[in-house]
Amino acid sequence: MDGNPLALECVEQGRSGIRGNDGGDPGIEPGVVVAGGQRLDHALQPAEARIADDVQDSYVASLAPGRVRSTLTVIVSARPHGTQGLKRAALALLSAPGVTAPFYPFMHGHAAIFMLHRFAMPDLGVEGTDPGAVRQALELLRRRKFNLIGLGDLFRRLREGPPPSRAVAFTIDDGYLDHAEIAAPAFAAYDCPVTTFVTTGFLDRTVWFWWDRIEYILRATARRSLHVPAGSGSIDLEWNDEPGRRRITASFTDRCKALRESEKLAAIGALAAAAEVDVPAAAPPACAPMSWDQLRSCEKGGMSFGAHTLTHPILARCDDDQSRREIAGSWERLGQETRQPIPVFCYPNGGWTDFGPREIATLRDLRFDGAVVGAWGLADAGAVRRDPDEAFRARHFGFPSDRANLIQYVSGVERIKIALRQLAS
Repeated sequence: MDGNPLALECVEQGRSGIRGNDGGDPGIEPGVVVAGGQRLDHALQPAEARIADDVQDSYVASLAPGRVRSTLTVIVSARPHGTQGLKRAALALLSAPGVTAPFYPFMHGHAAIFMLHRFAMPDLGVEGTDPGAVRQALELLRRRKFNLIGLGDLFRRLREGPPPSRAVAFTIDDGYLDHAEIAAPAFAAYDCPVTTFVTTGFLDRTVWFWWDRIEYILRATARRSLHVPAGSGSIDLEWNDEPGRRRITASFTDRCKALRESEKLAAIGALAAAAEVDVPAAAPPACAPMSWDQLRSCEKGGMSFGAHTLTHPILARCDDDQSRREIAGSWERLGQETRQPIPVFCYPNGGWTDFGPREIATLRDLRFDGAVVGAWGLADAGAVRRDPDEAFRARHFGFPSDRANLIQYVSGVERIKIALRQLAS
């Protein structure tokens, strides 16, 4: 294999490989992965997956469809030299019709949740996901008969009853205007459920998002050098061109994420003062929310809605009272404006340090079914049934920019890659 940059090795069983059951082997449960003589159905946890730099990288592809065997895996292997070329070749292989079908059993009990944010609105200067790419992805998933499932239904099936299989769900964060005008029609055209997590104060027009205010200030200022107090320290910003402005915008935004909520708001106020920019009370058109009337119209068309706090703070940076008020207040407000909000929450920012047991306890007290985090990975019914708190740490994928990565995430290939990384770690 060392002499072949794209060597295929069919591994039916044995300690050096992985095998899986398509349902034809009575000795192995459907969807179970066995590697090195050891079951891996409890070992596929994305948070623990990593691969060392000095370990050969492994990518899973598939044999062309044909006679289905009880164990079927093709492992595409390469040494570190030429790894990017290998990735491209393996991903291209996944796009061929029928190639990934043998991996479908590995998605039994798992679901891919795809999270989106902004959708492109060129007339307003909004950069985001191309709605045409969303339509192409939905057409592909429908044609290959994946289970496009609503988020509320998915979380119920993670907990009890028949577990999900080949399930795919979509979510959108925040509640911008483009979610109603661009995203909703795209999903409705394919009768695909989608859940938008709304920040209710944004739709009430009492706030607009803090990162958009930073962007607005640094676009509007005539200054090219700023000294800004932030928390217990300060931040110096300098730029000469548009790439530089983007860089310092990202840098200042990241610094704000580490501050307590009150410190963050003070830092943004200090930024506006140093930049000599008056920030309007209402969001400009490119940053505007959908209206509550638009939300109700989208709900009639099949979009569902979940809570995403009142003002979008990072909850771990809030005190106890504010953390609970942000969660409970947004859920109450959503209930006043929608017919049937779904009892699934989305943590602002969504990193592992952005929420904790306090927030999970609040969600349990309010009878939520679960919550979505910002971490990469598959939703796992087995993990939820072993530890109910896992329902409040459901992972997701960012919406992929190309067809091959989409197929990789939904087909079972990604799940096997996670197992391979664990074996290598």
